[in-house]
Amino acid sequence: MKSKSLLGNIGVQVVIAMMIGALVGFTMGESASIFAPLGTIFIHLIKMLVIPLVLVSIISGAASLGDSPSAGKIGVGTFGFFIVTSGIAVALALVMGNMFTPGAGVDFTAHSSSGLMEVTAEHGALPGVMDTFIGMIPTNVFESLTGGNILQILVFSIFFGIALTKVKGDGAKPIMAALNTVVDAFVWMINCVMVIAPIGVFGLMADSVGTFGFDALEVVFKLFAVFVAAILIYGFVFFPLVVQLFSRVSARQFISAMKKPQVMALSTASSMATLPVNMETCEEDLKVSKATTAFVLPLGATINMSGNAIYYGLVAMFFAQMYNVDLSMTAYAAIIFTSTLGAIGQAGVPGPSFLVVAVLLAAGIPIDGLPLLFALDRVFDMIRTALNITGDAACAVIMDKYTAEPSSN
Repeated sequence: MKSKSLLGNIGVQVVIAMMIGALVGFTMGESASIFAPLGTIFIHLIKMLVIPLVLVSIISGAASLGDSPSAGKIGVGTFGFFIVTSGIAVALALVMGNMFTPGAGVDFTAHSSSGLMEVTAEHGALPGVMDTFIGMIPTNVFESLTGGNILQILVFSIFFGIALTKVKGDGAKPIMAALNTVVDAFVWMINCVMVIAPIGVFGLMADSVGTFGFDALEVVFKLFAVFVAAILIYGFVFFPLVVQLFSRVSARQFISAMKKPQVMALSTASSMATLPVNMETCEEDLKVSKATTAFVLPLGATINMSGNAIYYGLVAMFFAQMYNVDLSMTAYAAIIFTSTLGAIGQAGVPGPSFLVVAVLLAAGIPIDGLPLLFALDRVFDMIRTALNITGDAACAVIMDKYTAEPSSN
């Protein structure tokens, strides 16, 4: 009976699907791409729901928090948490990069970059601080919705949600009730889509492993090993410790609850695709309030990139060591600054991250070897996304403690 209920768990089914998909991809090679449509259908169904879910849930969450004395604390605390944890993540990457020197003795000359994506300095161009803030403000919210500009949707939704709390009388109450009903409807739709999650995950894994294989990992195996070690330290030591110290949730409870969204993040390599599962986990398993969940998690899926920060820091160390570039304290500061702040506004979708180009250029490190890493980006992206969504959940359980405090007075 216990084994039957275990196999009926969607998280267990997804893990099994990942393993079978990886095995099929390894066995069939590139011909495993015939299973790619299964993954594509699953991702499209998730994306169909994510944009309207983010819009409605953020408005609902901001409206619920906006009427609370702790609203400002939650907003500032969330942004502060994301920035500080991303900065610490880069620092950890630099320390581990210096300790284990993954780029020492690596030779890329045997691996031609022909046929791979050409990387130029233009790929690393980052907008200025004012341009970033201006770009966050939508001139046409409907265009932002159709274009999937998550950051602009977040800004509008938070603004509108707070505005609802300022409406005099009871005029906003029917709208609030309707928003909560719509959120519940989306949750029902997501649960329906999750029924086919194992099939979609199987298709994604078979296609990824079959297309990229593991041969290219041999060249950067030491970098990959150090990267995985840093991710494990941050995901299973740092975040649980912070949760234990600053929330009502125990570290053991947090680690146990996060298995399901972490597996989904590994398989989809997308914070946005994992968002519905992460929200469900926070609300049902970690008992985070709907208001906090609806505010923190969509925001985190867009701007919280601890896993990416570790990747950028380690890649910078890797190429600096490979090209024998002696990094100064200014270069280290540039890596930390660019890695931490540059991730703001990155979409939470899978694909090559060109921000690493900006990080290398900021520290004066050559970018010639990047095409090989971009060819492997799906493998790295799966792992760093799992850490990103773990950081989102950690922030939610911590912020929820401070949201709930005023109600006890």
